[in-house]
Amino acid sequence: MGTERYLTVIALTRYIKRKFDKDPHLQDVFVKGEISNFKQHSSGHMYFTLKDEKARILAVMFSRYNQNMKFQPENGMKVLIRGDLTVYEQSGQYQIYIKEMQPDGIGELYLAYEQLKEKLETEGLFSPKTKQDIPKYPECVGVITSPTGAAVRDIITTIRRRYPIAKIIVYPALVQGNQAAPSIVNCIKQANADGQADVLIAGRGGGSIEELWAFNEEIVARAIYKSELPIISAVGHETDFTIADFVADLRAPTPTGAAELAVPHIDELAERIWNRQSRLIRTMRESMSRQNIRLTRIRKSYAFRNPQKLYEQKIEQVDKYAEQLKRGAEKLFLIKQEEQKLLLKRLDRARPQELLQEAKQHYEKSNKYLTRNIQSIMQSKQKDFKHILSSLEAMSPLKIMDRGYSLVYSENGELAKSVKAVNVNDKVKIQFSDGSAECTVVDTEGKSI
Repeated sequence: MGTERYLTVIALTRYIKRKFDKDPHLQDVFVKGEISNFKQHSSGHMYFTLKDEKARILAVMFSRYNQNMKFQPENGMKVLIRGDLTVYEQSGQYQIYIKEMQPDGIGELYLAYEQLKEKLETEGLFSPKTKQDIPKYPECVGVITSPTGAAVRDIITTIRRRYPIAKIIVYPALVQGNQAAPSIVNCIKQANADGQADVLIAGRGGGSIEELWAFNEEIVARAIYKSELPIISAVGHETDFTIADFVADLRAPTPTGAAELAVPHIDELAERIWNRQSRLIRTMRESMSRQNIRLTRIRKSYAFRNPQKLYEQKIEQVDKYAEQLKRGAEKLFLIKQEEQKLLLKRLDRARPQELLQEAKQHYEKSNKYLTRNIQSIMQSKQKDFKHILSSLEAMSPLKIMDRGYSLVYSENGELAKSVKAVNVNDKVKIQFSDGSAECTVVDTEGKSI
C-alpha cells in the first residue's frame, strides 16, 4: 500500500483548525468558568486555564484586549468571557481567544475598586500619618472640578457666604469620561506649581459608579498623595466613597460640605473675637481692680505716711554701724601690733645674723678643703698618666723598628708572622720605620728546629 493516503500531522491539524475557524457557532462564544494557572507575560498577554467541575479549556487574552480592563484576574476567580475558539497548530490543542472578560457575580468596576483600594492601602497611601493639616484661615481656596457643574456653584456660594475674604481659584477639569483622570491630575499639578492656593477642593456632584470612576483611578490617587497642598475630597453624595476620599487629607460628604470644612464661618469668627475681647476686657478690669486695692494699701502703709521718720531711723542705724566699724578697726589694729611684737621677739631669739655668719665661715672652709683635695688628686693622676705613657712608648713596635726591625705584610694586607705565610712569587709589603717597600718573594727557606 502506498503512503499517498497518509496525512502529515501539520496537515491534519490545519484541516481541523480551518473547520473551527469556519464554524459560526465557535465564533463570539460566551463562556463562564473559573481561572486557574494564570500567568501574565511581560508582553502583557494573559494565559490561563478556564475550568468548571467537569472540564477545562486553555484561554489566551492578548494585551490589546486586556489593557483597558478595570480589574486584575486571579486564580480562583469566576469570570464571564467572550471569545473565538480555534486550534493552536504547534500543540494541536483547541483554545479560546478572549476578547472580553468580566467578573462573574460581581461588577467589574467594583472589583477593580476593591483591588486598587487594597493595593494602595498596603503601600501606605491611606495612612493618617501622611495626612496634612487643613489651614484654619486660608487666604486662597483652589477648586478642581467641572466649571459648569452644580458642584462648583455650591462650593463658591458656600465659601462667599461663610468666608467672603477668601480668594477662590477654579481649576477647570473633566470629571467624567476617559480623559477625566488625566485632567484632574493636571489640575492638581498646576495648582501645586502656581502656589497661590492654601488648600484644594477636588470633587464633583453625585452620580453612578461609572460617572464617579475618574476619582477611583490610580493616577488620581497618587497625584493627591504627592500634592504639597492639602486636599479635601468632595465626590458625590454622603454615601459615595471613592479611592480619592481615602487618599485625600480630609474627606467631605458633599461639595458643599467640603467648602464648609475648607473655610471658617465669618460670623463664628466674629463671635469668637467678641467673646475673647469680652474676656480680655473683664480680665483687665479685674486686674486693675486688684492693683488699685494694692495701691491703696501701699499708700496707707507706714512708709508712705511717715517717710521722714523712716529716713531718720536709717540715718541712726548708719551712725551706729559706723561707730561699730571704727571700734572694730581700732581693736584689730591693737591686736596686730601685739602679734608683730611677738614675732620680732621670736626673731631676735633665733639670731639669724649669727647663724648666717657661721654658715658663711663653714662654706669658705669647706671650699678651701675641696680645692686642696682636687689639686692633690689632679697631680697624682698626672703622674700616673706619664708613667703609663712611658710604658706604652717602651712597648711600641715603632720603637723596636727604630733599632733596625721591619714588618712584612702579605698581598691581602695581613701581617706575615711566619715564612709559611708567603709563597714564591707572592707580592709582599715590607714596612720600615721610615717608609715601606713592595717586593716579590724569590725563594723561601724554613728554619729547622
